[in-house]
Amino acid sequence: MRAPTAWTVRGAAGLLTGAALGHTLWNGVAEPGAALAFATLISVGELACRDRQDPLGRRPAPLGSAGALAYALLGQNAGQATHHGVLQTVAVVVAAVLAGIVPHIAGGRGPALDHLSRRVLTVAFAAACFQPLYHSGRLEQWVGQGPYLVGYLLFLLSLTALCDTVLAAALAGARTGRPYGPLLHDALRAQLGIGSAICATGVVMALGAAVAGLWALPVFSVPLLLTQLSFHRITAIRTTYRQTITSLARATEIAGCTRPGHSRRVAALSCAVGRELGLSERELTVLEYAALMHDIGQLSLVDPVPDGATAGLPDGEARRIAELGGEVARQTGVPAEVAVVVERQADPYRDQPTAARIVRTVNAYDDLVGGSRHPGGSLAALERLRLGTGHDYQPEVVECLARVLARGGRDRVVPVPPG
Repeated sequence: MRAPTAWTVRGAAGLLTGAALGHTLWNGVAEPGAALAFATLISVGELACRDRQDPLGRRPAPLGSAGALAYALLGQNAGQATHHGVLQTVAVVVAAVLAGIVPHIAGGRGPALDHLSRRVLTVAFAAACFQPLYHSGRLEQWVGQGPYLVGYLLFLLSLTALCDTVLAAALAGARTGRPYGPLLHDALRAQLGIGSAICATGVVMALGAAVAGLWALPVFSVPLLLTQLSFHRITAIRTTYRQTITSLARATEIAGCTRPGHSRRVAALSCAVGRELGLSERELTVLEYAALMHDIGQLSLVDPVPDGATAGLPDGEARRIAELGGEVARQTGVPAEVAVVVERQADPYRDQPTAARIVRTVNAYDDLVGGSRHPGGSLAALERLRLGTGHDYQPEVVECLARVLARGGRDRVVPVPPG
């Protein structure tokens, strides 16, 4: 069902785009000055977006999104009624977005087709719910031109944001195979942040242009542009933070305590299992950091564990190493949840948080597959894990690991992006 859903969304966006461009080319552009001004604003917003799209299809471009919504809700320009309509709105937005993302595509950072499909459908939804009602006079009869109109616009943009959230979760589910519920939760939480600012700015731009004309656009776009630049800096900081943790995790490999690439393999496969279990983005980030640092306690040992494989150690020794790792993790300044996962990975799984259960299972799997003491390969390692589900490993986690491996193996697993 997931693939047909994705193709339905893309097909609907493609048909709507074709109809909008054909209608606009045939009938010409109404109010070309306003169309050019909003197209320029949207293109600048897309150009200012320097972050890559994440695996869930999110690519924050708040200024471009706010400009597109403002054009969809533009009923007047300096007191004069506009007549651009729904199809021209879609055509202008599509042309502006394409113009703005060309440099990103050239640099290999362009958005995927799903991002463009969502933009087309959400803008069309907002314009279809406003333009016909406004230009027919029915909206003024119902709510007037005062605060009730502002309330209606905010309500409409709230519905638009909800529409975009549902589409984002559905497309991400089709693309990643993750459960729909956690994806929808993550998308809703993201909308409460920057999504609220986009909706509010879109309303202010539309109302400001209705009174003051197109000169209102640059005035109201400056705060959101600064916000967009701040988001880029935050993303860069998070990337640096993750790289620092990755480098710290490699200390066990450099010291000869673990096999090369062990922590990165455990982190990547743990994130894949976490997605299979439906963890949220924040939980996946904590899981990845803990998986990267799960062996950091071995740096405190006088005699290294052979091959760094802690899965076969006695419970007391494994617990001591985990507690040492949790203490080291706390001193590095990572979030407290990460240190808890590291120090509790050797506990019986019924006493562990979910992330610790995943790290313990995946760590044992990598030790069994990579170590010389279990030459049977992946299937034999999974069977060994299944035999330990009475005390050491949660059965659901082991089965999720088996499904992830069956779909492509650990070498194809991609870790969660920072943040």
